[in-house]
This record gives sequence, C-alpha cells and structure tokens, in this order.
Amino acid sequence: MPRLRPALLATVIPALLLGACQDKVRRPACPAGQVCLEYGNNTEPATLDPQKSNLVDEASVIGDLMMGLTTDAPDGTPVPGMATHWETTADGLVWTFHLREAKWSDGRPVTADDFVFGLRRTLDPKTASIYAYLLYVIENGQAVNEGKAPLEALGVRALDPRTLQIRLIHPAPYLPEIAKHQSFFPAPRHVVEKYGDGWVQPGRYVSNGAFKLAAWRLGDRVTVVKNPHFYDAANVCLDRINYYPTPDVVSAERRVARGELDLNTRFQSNRYRRLQKTMPGVAHTGLSLATGYLAFNTRDVKAFQDIRVRRALSMALDREFITGKLMGAGQQPAYSFVPPTTANYVKVLPKLRWAGMSYAARQTEAKRLLAEAGFTARRPLKITITTPNNTDTLLLMEAIQADWRAVGVDVSISQAESGVAFAAYRNRDFEVGSMSWYGDFNDPVTFLGLLKSDTGAQNYGDYKNPAYDALLAQADAEPDAARRAEILAQAEQRMLDDEGVAPLYFVVNRNLVSRRITGWKDNAPNFHRARYLCLKN
Repeated sequence: MPRLRPALLATVIPALLLGACQDKVRRPACPAGQVCLEYGNNTEPATLDPQKSNLVDEASVIGDLMMGLTTDAPDGTPVPGMATHWETTADGLVWTFHLREAKWSDGRPVTADDFVFGLRRTLDPKTASIYAYLLYVIENGQAVNEGKAPLEALGVRALDPRTLQIRLIHPAPYLPEIAKHQSFFPAPRHVVEKYGDGWVQPGRYVSNGAFKLAAWRLGDRVTVVKNPHFYDAANVCLDRINYYPTPDVVSAERRVARGELDLNTRFQSNRYRRLQKTMPGVAHTGLSLATGYLAFNTRDVKAFQDIRVRRALSMALDREFITGKLMGAGQQPAYSFVPPTTANYVKVLPKLRWAGMSYAARQTEAKRLLAEAGFTARRPLKITITTPNNTDTLLLMEAIQADWRAVGVDVSISQAESGVAFAAYRNRDFEVGSMSWYGDFNDPVTFLGLLKSDTGAQNYGDYKNPAYDALLAQADAEPDAARRAEILAQAEQRMLDDEGVAPLYFVVNRNLVSRRITGWKDNAPNFHRARYLCLKN
C-alpha cells in the first residue's frame, strides 16, 4: 500500500519545507511512457470468477477484465460488446447475436461456444452461482439450475463460431441491459476445463476484455494490465490499474487528496460539504440506481414472521433524519423499493401505506403494534443487526438502534467485514441485515425479482407471497410496456403491504475522482469501465 515519503524531522528545517516533504507521496512506479491508474475499490474481492461473483466491488474489476454480448457505455447504457448486432423474432422469444472477431488474452478466438459454456456454467448447480436466477428467463434455465434438466437442455446454442442463439420463456426487451451482467459473460472453456475453479488465479486467468490479470496480492491490491488482444486495444489509454481495498473511506479520502489514489468509489456521506471546499470538483454525487434497506430473517426469527413486528420496526425509522441530517449527500427517504431513477416504470411510485403519517404518530403506532404482538417493556423484543463495518453503515445503524430503542426494542449491533457480513446474509446467519441493492440492469425487474420466492440466497429475508410471484409472471408475459409497468407497480405495492423489506433511503453515488482523470461520466447505475478513462499529466 502506498505510503507517504518520510519527512526529515530536524528542527532546523523550516515549517513550510517540512510540510512540503510530508505532502510528497509514493505511488507505485509506472513504467516510462505508460499511464497507470490507482483505483480505490472499497473491499477485497472474494472472487474474480464472473459466474460466481456477487458484490459490486467484484463486478468493478471483472467488468474491466471480461466483456459480455453487450457492455456499458460511458453513461452506463448498453452498447455492443462481443456482439456487433442482434435481432429478435416477432414474438420476442428468440434472440440471435452476431459476434465480432475477438480473442482471449492468450490469443485464442472468442467463440459462441464460450458463451454457451459460460451460461451453462452459471446455471450449473455445482457452480452455486448466487445470480443463477437472472438466467431463468432463458428456456429451461430454472430447471437446469434446480438439477431437473441437463445442461444441454438450456435454450442457448452456437449456430456457428460467431453466431449465438438464445431462446427465452417470455419476452424480455431488457435483454441487452441484462446481457451486460457478469452472469451472462463467456467463460474460456479451454482454461476452465484445464484448471477447474483454479482458473481465476494470476497466471491462469484468461480474459476477453480491455485488461488482463497480472497479480493479486490479498489485502493489498489487484493489478491488471492492458490486454493487447482486446479488439479495441488501440483506443484504451490505461496501461495498468491497481485496485485497492479501501474500507476506511476517510483514509481513502486522504489518499486521493495526496495523489496516492486517482479515484475512490465511495466517501463518507456526512463529509460531502467539507469535500466540496477542500477538494472542489473531486467529489461526484448523483441519485443512484440503488436502494438501502433492511431485511428481516423471516425464516429463522419467529418474531419477524408477524407482520405487526415488521411494520412497527419499519414505521419507527426516522428516514428524514437519516437522509437529511445524518448522511447529507443528497440521499432521499425511501418509502418504496424501486428507486425513482429506474427506467420502464410508472411515474408515481408505489409506497408504504402509512408513509403520510407524521413521525410522532408512527412511533405511537409502532409501540401499539409491538404491544399487540406481545412485546412490552417487561418483555421487550430483542434483536441484533448484522452490518458491514464501514463508517457510513455504522453511523446509520446507530441511528436505527436509537429509533428502535425509542419504541422499546432492545437492539445490539454486530459488525463484520463486508464479505463476512454478506456470507452471513446468504447463510441466514443473521436477524436483521443492512444492505443496499444496486440494480444489475435498468429495469424494475432487477429490484422486484430479488424478492421472488424462487430467487434464493439474495432474497435475504425469504419474503414469499404467491400473489406477488403471480404478478411478476403476468408482467413477464405482458407485451405492452405501459401495462407491464402498471402490473409491476401492483406487485411492488403488494410486497410493501406485506412489509417484505424495510426500505430506508435511495442511494447516492459517491465517487472521488481526481481532476486528472478524463473520460469519467457520472451515471445512475454507477458503471464506469476503465477502458474509457485516461489521466492528464
């Protein structure tokens, strides 16, 4: 990890000179004539395997190494990636993608068979991909993932080395959006079959994107370098990127200020006003395609199986204080789950039925509901919030703890490193979990599909309602876009009426971007592929 150059601690050195020495920074040496980016990426990746990854910070690296049929433009919208163009049948069920001439980083051609292999690998039960449900839109996808059909039954096939056909179970006009996601990425069959899951190690990793994996030092950095076999390598400015885990966002902020990092993909919300003064033009914000929320473990915690308890806890949250006073970077109180930045949705969002009540009235009602459910001052509800250990989240959890204590709930907080916390969520080893859901593609389904009964691990609270599932299925089969949006809104309202999750706030993207960086474009999904970036001297 880069550190400051040691300053000469001699009393004879003028204070100004001493300060200048302390301001000098040590960046990793960049070879002469090359351009090197130092990238703060919040957390250590658990994996760089596209078919197994889960977290946003993993996707940031994987998205620079690998490329799907489509990819992200600088503004986050889908543009041709490995596919140059595609067409669909009139009923929207069969898509044919035509692949460009492209190579893996070892020089082998990227073929349609690599996409077939990658899609089958995502759905293979042995892979245990947490994102397998995204591929249920493909014919026999769910049956394959549940072990009820062979991999060969999946509705994908290579018509020839550069033509891929995908057959769907219902129309999905958002397929170019979802095809950007890592779960749809190809996999280098010739490498995966040779090394198995060990193919992702440096020296073995083969990629088809703008960069290739050079090194991975756990706890320190992931290093990638330009892939000379990338089809558009001539227009990639950066020669090397170091991705650093930066869970301490205040420390990362200082490293950006000193020039040790060129960007960091998060900063502490309540420091936004200060950053506008100390580093003008560096702190970038904007409403995200994401929602912060709480999940209640309804599978294992009996109290949470009672809607009165879930409603009381949600009502007791002072969202206006949390967003306006505690965070202060432009976050908005959330009384719905799908954020207002989402495409293909209704203009007036569904909302929690009690959203119009004053906070004082909500507190009174929350106490009444808890008492009705059997939790009183003599027998208080006792719960633990499991949360990632970043600074922003700790402040948020302390505010929630205070809100719930105000209505008589005995609350404790259990912190863990992000990967450990999300492993606990996936394994249902928690009572209340705090998380943010960042849309995998810009459509309401990326949020609402999270809470389907068959979604699996990422439906952390195990919300289940057959009527909700039926509405989502009805929306899938609806060809009219406006009618589809209305049906999806009905589904969201049903989930909100069930208190399926407790939405907290609509997330704001918070990036620190050096003024030396060019090619950066703020966008709601917060996708920023490094192939578009460069550094000014």
